[in-house]
Amino acid sequence: MAIRPTSLFCTVMASFALAPCSQSILAESTASTASTETTQHISTPPTQYEKGPLPLDDLRAFTEVLQRIKSSYVEPIDDKSLLENAIRGMLDNLDPHSAYLKKEDYKDLEESTSGEFGGLGIEVSGEDGLIKVITPIDGTPAHSAGIKAGDLIIELNDTPIRGLGLKKSVELMRGPAGEPITLTIIREDAPGPLEITVVREIIKVNSVRHLMLEKGLGYIRISQFQVDTGKEVQSALNEMRNKDKLNGVILDLRNNPGGVLQAAVEVSDLFLKNGLIVYTKGRITNSNYNYNATKNDPSLGVPLVVMINGGSASASEIVAGALQDHRRGIVVGTKSFGKGSVQTVLPLSTDSERGLKLTTALYYTPNGRSIQAEGIVPDITVDNISITLVKESGGYREANLQNHLDNSAGEATSKNDNKGADNDLDNSPAVTDYQLHQALNILKSLHLYNQQFGIGQNMATPPDTIKPQ
Repeated sequence: MAIRPTSLFCTVMASFALAPCSQSILAESTASTASTETTQHISTPPTQYEKGPLPLDDLRAFTEVLQRIKSSYVEPIDDKSLLENAIRGMLDNLDPHSAYLKKEDYKDLEESTSGEFGGLGIEVSGEDGLIKVITPIDGTPAHSAGIKAGDLIIELNDTPIRGLGLKKSVELMRGPAGEPITLTIIREDAPGPLEITVVREIIKVNSVRHLMLEKGLGYIRISQFQVDTGKEVQSALNEMRNKDKLNGVILDLRNNPGGVLQAAVEVSDLFLKNGLIVYTKGRITNSNYNYNATKNDPSLGVPLVVMINGGSASASEIVAGALQDHRRGIVVGTKSFGKGSVQTVLPLSTDSERGLKLTTALYYTPNGRSIQAEGIVPDITVDNISITLVKESGGYREANLQNHLDNSAGEATSKNDNKGADNDLDNSPAVTDYQLHQALNILKSLHLYNQQFGIGQNMATPPDTIKPQ
């Protein structure tokens, strides 16, 4: 039976009870903005299981607990509910990403592939009984309300989170568009809990946006990896190149929770000429897959800077890891999230509308690095800090001296360039986004170095050590 890897990042989104990521709808895959997982889908359940001795004493204890709950619990409870809770508990205690899927979970999984959903627009995961924000998604209500990566949610509309579990907490965050919900959060640098009200919306996530930061220096932001993200990034490269000579690109993957595996492969392939991009390894033979770059290089080898941070996970880490291992670009920012496991969707043989989402493999960068719980370490660490520009008071220059010689060729240009200079300083990346400012300086340095030494623009020579482990 062939197992086809599908999508990538899924923690559980505030708009869905569950959301795996993949390539198409369910049977083939799913793209999601709701969770932190590399997910595969198996259309039929496995027919062989690893055999071993039955733990009879533990089974007797389980049966006794079941009977005592049925006979002594304060309210009657049916066998089906008890057994489903037991199954859910088994999976919930394996790792943060394995889960029991009921019919409605399959529906949520399918809806999440479209990139359009209702909710708050945050990626979350469970941590010590609370809910941790992996990242707010660009342009969503959570992002606008000031929710930040790393926030711990402790209450939802005065309902304590601890003990509810991830799925129940996500269900509380769901609701009709236009309805507000108050999140009580703990933030690392805050003196006490913060209350933030977010109004739910129907959210349409735009995967890619781009612009020219300066002449010849482009910027591409990927907020998550959807089915068409690879095509959108290629279109962005073409559009920027058609406007001007493209001398370098910043690829911004900060706060990108992941998404479709194939999209991550396609984006990586846009900047590589050959070699391995990512591979997966697990106990099941068919969970071992290699993904390789094609010969075509739409980026034409222009200097590349890749930006990551603690909110960059799964598919984002695949792209950053591949480009870093191939020495194709310089990775800048802070260490990524560290989500390097693969989940497989396994329908139950007794009920095709229910199944398991089970961690079955890990993925590895071309050099054989496992990112799981480690993350991608940037080549150059740039923390997210705020700075204040000190504007020069003016002072005396040559042009202020009496009887100075005029530069007639540059006089008009100098006067025009000074207009609005203060506003430009206030809105510069150095003030509004220090990490981007530093990335732009690094990109300029790469371009100038290439110009100075005549190296050309092809930086995509892969190291000889790259091979599957």
